[in-house]
Amino acid sequence: VPGLETKELKARTVWLGCPEKCEEKYPKNAIKNQKYNVFTFIPGVLYEQFKFFLNLYFLVVSCSQFVPALKIGYLYTYWAPLGFVLTVTVVREAVDEFRRYKRDKEMNSQLYSKLTNQRIPSDMVFLRTSEKTGSCFIRTDQLDGETDWKLKVAVSCTQRLPALGDLFSINAYVYAQKPQLDIHSFEGTFTREDSDPAVHESLSIENTLWASTVVASGTVIGVVIYTGKETRSVLNTSNPKNKVGLLDLELNQLTKALFLALVALSVVMVTLQGFVGPWYRNLFRFLLLFSYIIPISLRVNLDMGKAAYGWMIMKDDNIPGTVVRTSTIPEELGRLVYLLTDKTGTLTQNEMIFKRLHLGTVSYGTDTMDEIQSHIINSYSQGSFPPPPPPQLKPQSSAPKVRKSVSSRIHEAVKAIALCHNVTPVYESRAGVSGETEYAEVDQDFSDENRTYQASSPDEVALVQWTESVGLTLVNRDLTSMQLKTPGGHILTYYILQIFPFTSESKRMGIIVRDESSGEITFYMKGADVAMSTIVQYNDWLEEECGNMAREGLRTLVVAKKSLTEEQYQDFESRYNQAKLSIHDRNLKVAAVVESLEREMELLCLTGVEDQLQADVRPTLEMLRNAGIKIWMLTGDKLETATCIAKSSHLVSRTQDIHIFRPVTTRGEAHLELNAFRRKHDCALVISGDSLEVCLKYYEHEFVELACQCPAVVCCRCSPTQKAHIVKLLQHHTGKRTCAIGDGGNDVSMIQAADCGIGIEGKEGKQASLAADFSITQFKHIGRLLMVHGRNSYKRSAALGQFVMHRGLIISTMQAVFSSVFYFASVPLYQGFLMVGYATIYTMFPVFSLVLDQDVKPEMALLYPELYKDLTKLLMVALTIRTWHWLMVVAEFLSLGCYVASLAFLNEYFDVAFITTVTFLWKVSAITVVSCLPLYILKYLKRKFSPPSYSKLTS
Repeated sequence: VPGLETKELKARTVWLGCPEKCEEKYPKNAIKNQKYNVFTFIPGVLYEQFKFFLNLYFLVVSCSQFVPALKIGYLYTYWAPLGFVLTVTVVREAVDEFRRYKRDKEMNSQLYSKLTNQRIPSDMVFLRTSEKTGSCFIRTDQLDGETDWKLKVAVSCTQRLPALGDLFSINAYVYAQKPQLDIHSFEGTFTREDSDPAVHESLSIENTLWASTVVASGTVIGVVIYTGKETRSVLNTSNPKNKVGLLDLELNQLTKALFLALVALSVVMVTLQGFVGPWYRNLFRFLLLFSYIIPISLRVNLDMGKAAYGWMIMKDDNIPGTVVRTSTIPEELGRLVYLLTDKTGTLTQNEMIFKRLHLGTVSYGTDTMDEIQSHIINSYSQGSFPPPPPPQLKPQSSAPKVRKSVSSRIHEAVKAIALCHNVTPVYESRAGVSGETEYAEVDQDFSDENRTYQASSPDEVALVQWTESVGLTLVNRDLTSMQLKTPGGHILTYYILQIFPFTSESKRMGIIVRDESSGEITFYMKGADVAMSTIVQYNDWLEEECGNMAREGLRTLVVAKKSLTEEQYQDFESRYNQAKLSIHDRNLKVAAVVESLEREMELLCLTGVEDQLQADVRPTLEMLRNAGIKIWMLTGDKLETATCIAKSSHLVSRTQDIHIFRPVTTRGEAHLELNAFRRKHDCALVISGDSLEVCLKYYEHEFVELACQCPAVVCCRCSPTQKAHIVKLLQHHTGKRTCAIGDGGNDVSMIQAADCGIGIEGKEGKQASLAADFSITQFKHIGRLLMVHGRNSYKRSAALGQFVMHRGLIISTMQAVFSSVFYFASVPLYQGFLMVGYATIYTMFPVFSLVLDQDVKPEMALLYPELYKDLTKLLMVALTIRTWHWLMVVAEFLSLGCYVASLAFLNEYFDVAFITTVTFLWKVSAITVVSCLPLYILKYLKRKFSPPSYSKLTS
C-alpha cells in the first residue's frame, strides 16, 4: 500500500482490534497514532460503553489518513462528528462527577461541636462507661439498618476499677478473633495478669462497640481491636462500579451487527465490480462511503435524551425532592424485573403503636383504651391495689363479680406489661454537662415531658409507653430494681431477682421480681405464641386470636405470670447458679433449669402492636406486583418481625401461604429443607441469613431457581454484604435487571451492586441517598418513578436509537444505489458537509423531539401498571409519535428551516435551478408517499388486528 508500511498497518490493526493484548505496550484507553506519534485519550466510561465502535471507527478513519488514495472528502467530515460525540459525553460525565464531588465535600466538611452522640471511629471492646449500671445503649442504624437501641455491657473487671485513671495502671490484654463479616457475633477474652489469681473474662457481642454506631447514653471508653478495612462496617461495604444500562449494551450489539453489514455490503460491491485493479483500495473506500451505517450521532442523541429525562424527573411536582444522581441509566427504570427492598425505614417507619389488648373474654382497641385507664385509676385509688377478698365474702349479685373480675384481670395484665421488659427510662440532666448522666437521684426530674425510654426493641418501648398512657408509668430502673408510678402519684418499687433476655431461639423473655411492699415473688414472661402456647395453662382462645391479629398486620405477644414462694425461688436460684458455673453444655443446663419454671403459667393477656408502615406502601407494592416486578425484602431484623411486616404491607397477599425455611447448618439439612420447599406452590419464602449462606454454599443453583419462582421472598437477619450478594446472584442466574432500594448505610452495598440503585432520605441518614443512582423522599414515589418516568425513558430511548440507526441506513442505501448505477464506482453521492449536516443539524431536532413523546397519560400508566411489561418497538419519527407535543411541531419546521437556510450558504452543493422546478417537487412528494404509505398501512393493520395495550386504553 503506497504511503503505509505493512508492519505499521498490522500493528495498528492488532492494537485496535484486540486492545487487551497491548496493555503492556500502550496505556489503557489510549490509541497511538504511529505516524504522528500522538496519543488520543478516551474517557473511561465512554470507552467501556462503546469500545468496539470506537476501535472500529479509529481503524477506518486512520486508514484514510495514512493512505491518500483512500481519502474521500475532507477529514473534518470524519473527525468533527466524533469530536462532538466525545465532547458531549465528556461534559456530561464531568457534570455528574462535579456534582458528586460537591455533595461529598459538603458531607465531609460538616463541623461537629457536640461531645455526645458521635459515631464510634473503630471497632472496640467496651471497657468502661459513665453510667452507674455498667451498661449503655448504642444506635446501630448505619450498621444493620435498625433504629432501635442495643444494650451493651462493659467488661466487669475494668468497670469496677475505682477511677478512670486506673485503666492505665493495670497489666491486661485482650484476645480477639480474626476480622470477619458477621456483625452479630464476636468471641474474645479479657485477661488481667497483675491480680492474684489472674482474672479471665469471656467477651461476646454484648461487650463490643462496632464502628459507625452511636453511643446514645453516657460516655464510653474502649480498647480498639479492629481499624480501617478490618472493621465490621468496612468489611460489609463494597467498591462502587460504573453502571452501564442494558440499552447501551444492546446498542453495542446492534452496532456490531451493523458493522458486519457494512463489511458485507462493501465486499458485495467489490465482488460485483469484479475485483478489478487495486480492489483492496476500493474495499476500504466502500467502507468509508457506507460508514454512515454506524450511528455515531446516536451517542449524542442518547446523552442529551438522558439529560432531558433526568430533568423531567426532578421537575415532577408529584414526586418532590427526587434527585437524579447518575444520568447514564434512566432507561433502566423501565426494564426492572426484581426489586430488592430494605424493611426498616423503607417500608416501615419503625414507630410502634399499641393497638390491641385481648383478655380472652374481652378485647380492647384504640377506641376503648379509656376504659382500661378508668379500671387502673380505680384499682390504685387507695394508693395500692387492694388484696383479693376472702372466699367467704363473695358478692351476692353476678354483675359486680364480672366487673370486679375484669378489673382485676386488667390490673394484672397492665402490671405485667409494665414490669416484664428490658426498658430503661432516661431523664435529661438539668445541668446540661456534656451528656453526663451521673447525678444524684434527687436531682432527677421525673416529669413526663423530660423522660424518654431506651430499649433494644421498639416493641418494648411501645408497650411501656402504653402502660404510661393508661396510668402505670415506669419512672426508674437499674440493674437490681425498677419503680412504677401509679395514677395517684405513689411510687411502687420492685426488685429484679433474675432476668432472662429474649433470644431468637427461645422467642421469649422473662423476669422474676419481688414486690417491696408485700414481699411477693412473681415470675413474668412474654413471647411469641408458638413458644408460649405450650407454657401457659389450657385455653381455647389464644391460637384463634393470634391468627386474627396477625391478619390485621399486628405483632403479637403472649403475657403470662406465675407466683413463687420463697422456698420455690431459693431452690430455683441455687440450681440456676450451679448451671451457670458448669463448663460443659452450659447453655443446655441453664435452659433446662429455666424451663422447670415455665410450666402451667397463668395466661394474662395477648397484646397487639403495629409497626407503622410508610405512606401508601400497600398500594405501591400492589402496583409493582401488577407491573410484573418481583419483590424481595432483605432486612437485618428478626424473622418474626419480618414475617409480620411482609403480611401487613401486603408484600405477601392474603391468599398466599408463607413457607418459613427452618434453620439449617449442614448440607443434609439444607437438602431436606429444599425438598420440602420444592413441594410448595405459589408460596412466599421466609429465610434467615445464616440458612441462606448454607443453601448457597451447597445448592446455589437449585435454591436461586426455586426462590425466583416465588411470588415474594423475605430474607431476615441479613448482613450488608449478604444483601449485595443476593443482588449479584439474581443478576448472574436470571440475567434480569435488578433494582435495590434502602435508606441506611447498611443498604449502600446492595444499592451499588444493583443495576439501578434508589436511596431514601430517612431517619438513618443520607448514606444510601448519596450512594444511589436516584434519590427519593418516600417509598410511594417509586411507583411513579418506574411506571411513568422509567417506562417513558425506555420507550423514548428505544425509539430514538432505532430511528438514528434507520437514518444511517437510509443514506447508506442511497449511496449503494448510486454506486450500483454508476458501475459500482466508489465515489460519494453527497458532499462531505451535507453528510455532516444530515447527521446533525438537519435531522437532530425532529429526532430529539422523541424525548417528549408519550403513548398514555401518567395517570393511565399508574392506573394500569400492566403497561410497564408491555413495551413495543417503533420505526420512524412521524410513525412512532403517539401524542404530538407543540415542541415536536416546532422541531419539524425548525429542521426544515435549517435545510432551506443552508441553500444560501452552501449554494455550490445544490442544483438550485432543479430544486425550484415543479418536477422536483412532485418527484419528492411521490417518493415520500411511496416510502411512507406502506408503513402507515402496516401500522393500521397491526393496530386493527393486534393493538398494543395502551391503544385499548386511549381509544
